[in-house]
Amino acid sequence: MNRPTLHDVARAAGVSYATADRVVNARGGVADKSILRVQQAIESLGYERDIFAANLSRKRVYRFRFILPKGDHSFFSALRLAVDSEAVLRLADRVRIDVIEVPALDSDALAEVLETHGDDCDCMAVVATESPRVAAAITAMRERGIAVVTLVGDTEPEGRAAYVGIDNVVAGATAGRLLRIAHRDRPGLILPVLGSLSARDHRQRLEGVLPVLAETPALRALPAVPVNDRRDLMRERVLAAMSAAGGDPITGIYSIGGGNRGLIEVLENLQGPRPFVVMHDITPTSYRGLVRGLVDAVIDQKPAQEVALAIDVMKAIADGRDWSDPARQITPTIYLKDNLPDIGGQGDIK
Repeated sequence: MNRPTLHDVARAAGVSYATADRVVNARGGVADKSILRVQQAIESLGYERDIFAANLSRKRVYRFRFILPKGDHSFFSALRLAVDSEAVLRLADRVRIDVIEVPALDSDALAEVLETHGDDCDCMAVVATESPRVAAAITAMRERGIAVVTLVGDTEPEGRAAYVGIDNVVAGATAGRLLRIAHRDRPGLILPVLGSLSARDHRQRLEGVLPVLAETPALRALPAVPVNDRRDLMRERVLAAMSAAGGDPITGIYSIGGGNRGLIEVLENLQGPRPFVVMHDITPTSYRGLVRGLVDAVIDQKPAQEVALAIDVMKAIADGRDWSDPARQITPTIYLKDNLPDIGGQGDIK
């Protein structure tokens, strides 16, 4: 059976095509009784509005904004590159995208942007950090009719419209499983390193790894070391943790966030056996670490796919269409030295 058209709706309702079109696209100027007849015809025929055609006829332009972290972090650079690439590709679909950058893991800076930049766009995508002020700003935007989609890092689900990213608890558990396999029930001391507990994705990865490590009694996880995704703090605090371990050497390191150039510097100058190292995200730093044998596994969350999916979700929200929970649609990839992707020469050894 052919899909009902707007002509079918107009005929069933006993109105002109122009009247049916005005009702379907909410342009006003139609008598209440005609609106009722059109709505009844839509329901009885099962008519579904062609959003693309409607937007094309109205020359609608979607205005989306991304708020991205900026810092000494290769993953954030990759995320920005993905947004810039999508911005060009989506021009043909009348999607206009702008970007505001804020310091990484700075919840006050993020909240300030949310509080002052939002009323001139249809939807926002935010790499969120958790704080009462950020949560309040997102809730206030929702109340003003501006939906917020969290990307990569989530916040309280009550305020935002959707989360686009991987399941970070599962990602942490995956890292734990890799560390367990590497130790093969032998005793070991595992050092988790994260950016900040205020970043929900970092906290969830930690929540995921600890129970898996606990399945092997011989493995002991040290308290997580926060480094604020900074190269200098990573180098300083990993060295301090190794020194504090004394006669029990650290046999595994799980780097949950950024600042990995500092960790590579530590591993390059390490005397004696190297710990088994798991990182997140394929960047020039982690790529070179794998190639040089300083890193064992990288769990990548596919930032280009995340950005593209976030834009699709924002379009669905702007159109008032249903959308499924996208978090389950992104499955991380585990990269080893043997299956590295081509990252356009950025991973050349230097």
